Amino acid sequence: MKKKPELAWHFVGETLRDGTPIPADGVWLEHKGPVKICASGLHASRNPFDALQYAPGTTLCLVEIEGIEAEQDDKLVCRRRRIIARTDATELLRHFARMEALLVVDLWDAPQVVLDYLMTGDASLRAAARAAARAAAWAAARAAARAAARAAARAAAWDAAWDAAWAAARDASRNEFTQIVYECFADFLT
Repeated sequence: MKKKPELAWHFVGETLRDGTPIPADGVWLEHKGPVKICASGLHASRNPFDALQYAPGTTLCLVEIEGIEAEQDDKLVCRRRRIIARTDATELLRHFARMEALLVVDLWDAPQVVLDYLMTGDASLRAAARAAARAAAWAAARAAARAAARAAARAAAWDAAWDAAWAAARDASRNEFTQIVYECFADFLT
């Protein structure tokens, strides 16, 4: 019986991190030297959201991996890796970012152009939405700086609540992103 391939995720930019060209799909890369996580070897992540944290570009690759030498919560390093399938994830990433922003848009008085862009993804609104959001962020930052002294006394109580809320939000985002990616790569994951 043939062993089922071990799959992972890896983002690439124009070249690999060492400057070499990105190989064609199906071509094995093999690391010959020492392998050390975060230093040398061929890296990947078991979850596409984790791979996103290390993305040097917007091309997302589903990869087969062999010879895992070390693994952490969000990444692994191996001796061999080959691309099974890839996609330019630019629009997927923009869509995901807009959906995440809509989850918290009620926390501020967003200008209409920002809401319009988040809802439609209309590229002609992107620059205006960015400028409006930036202006609102500066105004909020100035107000926050004035309130910082008053808030210092309450900070410790908020830290624990914030950590719990952040972890829950991160898990939800991770699951949503993973679902979107799996839909895009469905033909290769069956």
